[in-house]
Amino acid sequence: MEMLPMMKERICLSVSSQPGRLMSATLLDKPTTETDMPPLNVAVSEGFVSWLKAQQLSFAFSTHQAGKLFCVGRLPSDKLALFERTFEQAMGLFARDDSLYLATRAQLWRFVNALQPGQQHEGHDALYVPQMSSVTGDLDVHDLAVDSRHILYFVNTLFSCVAEASATHSFRTVWQPPFISQLWPEDRCHLNGLALDGDMPAFVTMVAQTDTKEGWREQRIGGGLVMDIRTNAVIADGLSMPHSPRLHQGRVWFLNSGTGQLMSVDAKGGKAVEVCFCPGYARGLAMVGDYAIVGLSKPREGSSFADLPLAQELKKRNQEPLCGILVINHAHGLIEHQLTLEGVVQEIYDVVALPGLTRPMAVGFKTPDVRRIISIEP
Repeated sequence: MEMLPMMKERICLSVSSQPGRLMSATLLDKPTTETDMPPLNVAVSEGFVSWLKAQQLSFAFSTHQAGKLFCVGRLPSDKLALFERTFEQAMGLFARDDSLYLATRAQLWRFVNALQPGQQHEGHDALYVPQMSSVTGDLDVHDLAVDSRHILYFVNTLFSCVAEASATHSFRTVWQPPFISQLWPEDRCHLNGLALDGDMPAFVTMVAQTDTKEGWREQRIGGGLVMDIRTNAVIADGLSMPHSPRLHQGRVWFLNSGTGQLMSVDAKGGKAVEVCFCPGYARGLAMVGDYAIVGLSKPREGSSFADLPLAQELKKRNQEPLCGILVINHAHGLIEHQLTLEGVVQEIYDVVALPGLTRPMAVGFKTPDVRRIISIEP
């Protein structure tokens, strides 16, 4: 890390004589921080940080409701490290190689880790810097998936299709459900989840097989399904607002959000089975070995969340809904660790694992970092 000297009334940037090194210019004025964030209380179960250490990973999660991206890791003292930045309507996340992808209200972002192996920046071993953006317009983008060529696929919920980022347009359609008669901005089936099989977009979740404007709202209970888009075969149905399909160990794992269940089904189809009950509106899923990292939200007041089976199940168990992160041992169907959030964050959209990282951070747009962090390609 090379710090450049303080210069009066300007940012001073210079070219490093060693390409590929990270440079940071220093401002005369004290850099601002995101101090406008309302109170947030974070609590973790005993052993949560030790689990991160044992698995040699950190993770990130997004919240569209609070407009935040959080990076979760650990300090050298083995205490929790939490880092946040503001992005309007932060939704789908995907990590590949040294890149982190994020969907926001009208843009898709690619962040690249500017640190080389062994480098640190202010105690962080990953510094995700926004390097590329695709402007989509407000498509209500949900899940993202990126193949080995870094082609970015996303769920275009407004137009009820799976799309690809375009250099010249808002999107390029990759697939739409066979029952959708017209590509039109009406959120007809609430398509929301996407999983790759290798480099191919393969599995999706949706709330209902409806072909009218927001027709899914009338079929939130029992109308949901998981579909293989390569064959248009339904591999699981009768679901309640399913989200977050992920292919792992030959099975498709997903969250039956309306019932609070982590579930799985054979990738070729069959009977979907419950793995574990999650005490909240489950949405956002990362699979790591024998573990599932699950995002939990508190049910939102309003028609989309009203009268879901989740409410009756929580009442039956005498439990209050939680907002936070669960670590579930899916081999045994047990919740082993959890992180709970109280305060400004009430909902989580997505979760992504960051293997091999201890304490990641990301550069946002409300502090000067985006202007003063410079990296040079070798």
